Amino acid sequence: MAWKLGPALATGNCVVLKPSELTPLTALRMCSLINNAGFPPGVVNVVTGYGETVGAAISGHDIDKVAFTGSNLVGRKVMEAAAKSNMKNVMLELGGKSPNIIFNDADLDLAVDWSSHRILCVLIGTSIVPLFALCSCVGML
Repeated sequence: MAWKLGPALATGNCVVLKPSELTPLTALRMCSLINNAGFPPGVVNVVTGYGETVGAAISGHDIDKVAFTGSNLVGRKVMEAAAKSNMKNVMLELGGKSPNIIFNDADLDLAVDWSSHRILCVLIGTSIVPLFALCSCVGML
């Protein structure tokens, strides 16, 4: 959220943030902190609700840009809605979940064990693993 909010605000834009319907509290708290910091009303807005209704309304609305983080399937819907409305700019971050960075000096057994406790079978897809360790990690899964 912060890496999308920061540049937008720094360049003078207003933001409408639609968090996942499963995890809205972080966005609501962030908006509260932004308000307490003295930002003018309406600069950062949070709209909660289900993606099928609220997310679709945002994607299809006449705004300049949509940034979306989530699944490939929903990313396609966001692009389609953007194209059908005003051909707005779209920034998509799709398909990744629980990334890990494993350094050269890491205990690979421990790193793989902890990574697999998160979301199974994601290690290769979203982790940055040194090339020498890749075969070892794959064999450990």
